[in-house]
This record gives sequence, structure tokens and C-alpha cells, in this order.
Amino acid sequence: MSDPILIEVPEKIETERLLIAAPRAGVGPALNEAVIETMDQLKRWMPWAQQASTIEEMEAVVRRQVAAFVLREDLPFQIYSREPQGRRLLGAMGLHRFDWAARRFEIGYWLRRTAQGQGLMSEAVNGMAEMAFTQLRARRLEIRCDETNDRSRGVAERCGFTLESVMRGQSVNTAGELCSSCVYVKFKPD
Repeated sequence: MSDPILIEVPEKIETERLLIAAPRAGVGPALNEAVIETMDQLKRWMPWAQQASTIEEMEAVVRRQVAAFVLREDLPFQIYSREPQGRRLLGAMGLHRFDWAARRFEIGYWLRRTAQGQGLMSEAVNGMAEMAFTQLRARRLEIRCDETNDRSRGVAERCGFTLESVMRGQSVNTAGELCSSCVYVKFKPD
């Protein structure tokens, strides 16, 4: 395997209704707005969403994401609508905790409150999975979520991921309680 920094990773993925784009400087205010809109939901599942960030703090997060993307240390993306009246930031997703040698990637995601319930996250996950399998030559994709996160589990199942295991008492949730995690997998199509 060559140095991961030399691996070409697409900076955008287009689906029927979405543009999934690599992070770029200046996105902090829009991302902050989406997080604040959805903070009460995100708090339960995301350790980074326990308190609201300022616009400046969120812009710093985005710029760190740009650096991580370029270095191939993490592959974060923002999700935008492809509406005729203009793009709106709907949420974020990415390929995380990966192993370039094994070509194993974990897909993580969240969607702002006003964009939920329309099948957009399933569309985004399918788009990301297709890109990972075809362009990054992924062999294994994973979606990990809290066992009680029914919405995230539903996305994984609608996108054809199979429940491989439930890791009992695997981590501590944002409330400080021991919780179990589901591991959903999808393998490279033959």
C-alpha cells in the first residue's frame, strides 16, 4: 500500500437530491446552525454535541476537518441539498476509524432536524458506500451505533447493512452509563 496521503479521495459525491462535499473553510456558520437546530437529538448520541459551540469554534472544527481530510487521517463530509433555489447544509457524515491496508471504513452520520424523515440519510449512506467500494476499493464498511438508537439502526438496515454483532457493555454513553453498540457491516459486492 502506498502512503495514504497519495490516495485520491473524491471531494464530492452527488446523489439524486444531495451533494456530499469535503469540508472547506467558511462552512462553520452553516454547520453551527445545523448543529444548534438538532442539539437536543445529537446530545444523546454524540459526545462532541454536549454544549453549543460558537461560530468561531465550529469554524475551527471545520478547518481541522480540512487538514484531516488532506492528510487522509479522517474523511469528513458535509451534506447539502441540491434544491434549485440553492444549497442548504443538512448535516454531516464521513468515513472514520479506517484501516487503509485492510480497506475497512466506518460510516458515521447525522442529519439536521428539519431534513429528517425524508430518506435523505439513507440516500447519503448509499452514495458514500458506493464511492467507498468503487473509488476507495473498500472491502468492508461498518456502521456502529448505540443499541438503543433505532433511527440510526434503521438507516443501516435500509441501506443493506447486516447486523454482525452487538457488543455488550462496550462503551459509556453521553449520560455516563454503560451501553451496548451494534456493528452493522456491508462487504464489497462481488
